[in-house]
Amino acid sequence: MKFKLSVFYILFVSTSILSQENQTQVDSLSVEKEKKLSLNIDIVSRYLWRGQCWGGDYIAVQPTIEYEISPKLAFGFWATTNFQSDYFYPDGETAYKGYQEIDFYATYQINDFLQLQVWDYYWPSVEKVEGVDNGFLNYGKDGVKTVDAMLYFDFSEGYKYPFNATISMLVAGNDFRYDSNGENAKQNYTTYLELGYTFTLFEKSTYKAIQGITLDPVIGAVLNNKAAYYSYADYDKVSICNLGIKATKEIDLGKGITMPLSLNYVHNGATQNTEAFGKNFVIAGISFSY
Repeated sequence: MKFKLSVFYILFVSTSILSQENQTQVDSLSVEKEKKLSLNIDIVSRYLWRGQCWGGDYIAVQPTIEYEISPKLAFGFWATTNFQSDYFYPDGETAYKGYQEIDFYATYQINDFLQLQVWDYYWPSVEKVEGVDNGFLNYGKDGVKTVDAMLYFDFSEGYKYPFNATISMLVAGNDFRYDSNGENAKQNYTTYLELGYTFTLFEKSTYKAIQGITLDPVIGAVLNNKAAYYSYADYDKVSICNLGIKATKEIDLGKGITMPLSLNYVHNGATQNTEAFGKNFVIAGISFSY
């Protein structure tokens, strides 16, 4: 009788433990599935976009908020500021010391490697500039709004060759070209192409400090810059404005929070219009993601 009771007790305890473990796994999966909101903040030594330096050599803070409507559809908000509020004019050309930008975007996952993105760029000047209208809904010639439609190809997950590619076209907003008299404004549909690759290093290393470091080389070019939307690129020919390589190490802080550290070198290969900020940049960054 004692033997039977002992067996029953062991079975009961074992079943309870297994049930608790299974319930914990289910709860964990449930929380993971229910996570719709993603938060991120980047702190970078300067703001660079496709080889274009905006705001000079000042630290920029860049928050991102993204909400997943469905497994395929998401909406997000991105912003940047360098906390500077004045302008300067080196060599008679306008360059901006203060810079801020507010973007809204939507992404739709077409399949496992192709994503459609639509970005609404808004970069209000930090001081009033003659002839410029900072209105949020002004997509005209004197506005500071642009709509960018992108196709993003990403073969980094589950494919033999982990490369990615971006095709970007400005489809609305302040992207106009003019004739030789400065008249007859037409939408330019400025197009940018980018190709990147990902190398993962030291995957099997026992040293966590270097384990899983990624290197991401990239080459990007603007094809038709007649509207001069890319200020620091060639206006009259294909301009390879974004040649770079980025090293990233992600650190897991626990509780769903990660801290990627990055060091990025970028060379702007344009032959003209790079005098204000130069052609070579080194950008250090730290991020916090949840």
